[in-house]
Amino acid sequence: MNETKYIFVTGGVISSLGKGIIASSLGKLLQARGYKVTIQKLDPYLNIDPGTLNPYEHGECYVTVDGHEADLDLGHYERFLNEPTHKDNSITTGRIYQSVIDKERRGDYLGKTVQVVPHITDEIRRNIKLLGAKYKYDFVITEIGGTVGDIESLPFIESVRQLRWELGKNCMCIHLTYVPYIAAAKEVKTKPTQHSVKQLQESGVQPDMLVLRTEHLLNKEILKKVALFCNVEADAVMQSVDVSTIYEVPLRMQEQGMDEIVLRKLGMPIGEKPTLQPWREFLDKKKNATETIKIALVGKYVELQDAYKSINESLLQAAIYNNRKLDLHFIQSEKLTEENIEKNLSGMDGVVIAPGFGQRGVEGKFVAIKYLREHNIPTFGICLGMQCMVIEYARNVLGLEDANSTEMDLNTPHKVIDLMEEQKNITNMGGSMRLGAYKCILQKGSKTYQAYGQKEIEERHRHRFEFNNDYKKQLEDAGMKCVGINPETDLVEVVEIPTLSWFVGTQYHPEYNSTVLKPNPLFMSFIKAVVENKQNSN
Repeated sequence: MNETKYIFVTGGVISSLGKGIIASSLGKLLQARGYKVTIQKLDPYLNIDPGTLNPYEHGECYVTVDGHEADLDLGHYERFLNEPTHKDNSITTGRIYQSVIDKERRGDYLGKTVQVVPHITDEIRRNIKLLGAKYKYDFVITEIGGTVGDIESLPFIESVRQLRWELGKNCMCIHLTYVPYIAAAKEVKTKPTQHSVKQLQESGVQPDMLVLRTEHLLNKEILKKVALFCNVEADAVMQSVDVSTIYEVPLRMQEQGMDEIVLRKLGMPIGEKPTLQPWREFLDKKKNATETIKIALVGKYVELQDAYKSINESLLQAAIYNNRKLDLHFIQSEKLTEENIEKNLSGMDGVVIAPGFGQRGVEGKFVAIKYLREHNIPTFGICLGMQCMVIEYARNVLGLEDANSTEMDLNTPHKVIDLMEEQKNITNMGGSMRLGAYKCILQKGSKTYQAYGQKEIEERHRHRFEFNNDYKKQLEDAGMKCVGINPETDLVEVVEIPTLSWFVGTQYHPEYNSTVLKPNPLFMSFIKAVVENKQNSN
């Protein structure tokens, strides 16, 4: 292919319809045909990135390999495409305005009046086209965040209008809308979709394809009616009916010929229909699993499950590949006490101690870890979860009762977890942590080494505080082994208690590196240990 094709995915009627899943599904279908595909997210908020946003506001903050804090949809893109994303895959209004203002301050505009059109829209267009030019993709699928009609989305929609004229046959637009079912009338209503498309048309953008999100299967007459009133070809109106798992969506879209219609509209050869065999085998495993494992996720943001989206999906993937159904329980660490811990965790086959920041809920994590360690229940600590494992061990095994992290207690006499040296003079919170992929050398014979099957690995990080090496010898002598070390900084990345069935903590975030077709080895090892431990206890 000589020219990159650009596909825009917009949403209407309501938010949270699953634009990211539709974009990921189309990307998967095109990738299965041998094309090089990437997906980009344009978010209309003024934050530079979601790194400073509370998870209750925006769900999980996802981290790319090059250390960019991004929207959780990039996690979906990677899990579907099995390809890493980068900083260029995530753009916010804040980044666009920051770039334009920086250029204005440098005098790049030669004294001209800087305006939304053309300067902001030019910057948006430049960022959209950058991916295709920089990485030589065949397809760049761009998801526009928000809902058509939102004030903050208007510059993005205007940029799409301009690009449609500029790119011509190398560009198309897919619009995802909601078709509600009115229970009292026992019928679905297409009027919201018609209004949404009309609003998009008023902005100068005519969708080439519609995807109708619905809880009930729509008949051909409804699809024809939508096509007629929205100026879209009848075969280009898809429906996305609720399914048991998001991983079924690519198959449902393939059944309706989504990828074939896209290729036809972009003037490209259709070719043979891909079988998606590995993907189907994954879904077959999920469908055929009969035994269930109960996993608890102990954290402080459990009321919003999207706050741990990548962990949830990594556990699901690993459970499926171990031929098990996942029964995931979310436990609020803030409510855990010595009195109720057995009631909350005694029935669990395995437990994940979640990452996070700040004091709230951390004492409950210490209580949980002590119980899990003493009862030899498979336990996986991630980032702050790993740090809590170290603190709990220092307190209850080494006898350092006041051991803590300086994040929680600046005056603790035993700083077993301390602020990284390079972080001590940083005052700007955004994008200033240890972010992105770093190397780690694993100790042969450790459970982590056995999981990966290799000595050197590379995983992504997002933290400011670190294991204090001053306590390394004491902890190791007492039975907690430091089995993963960063070769450049000597930072401890992985701790284990080898005498237990599976008790592992990682400073890095392995959930960012787990996909449908390539689940993370450490999650696979954890679930395998859970299965074996459950079988042995029976």
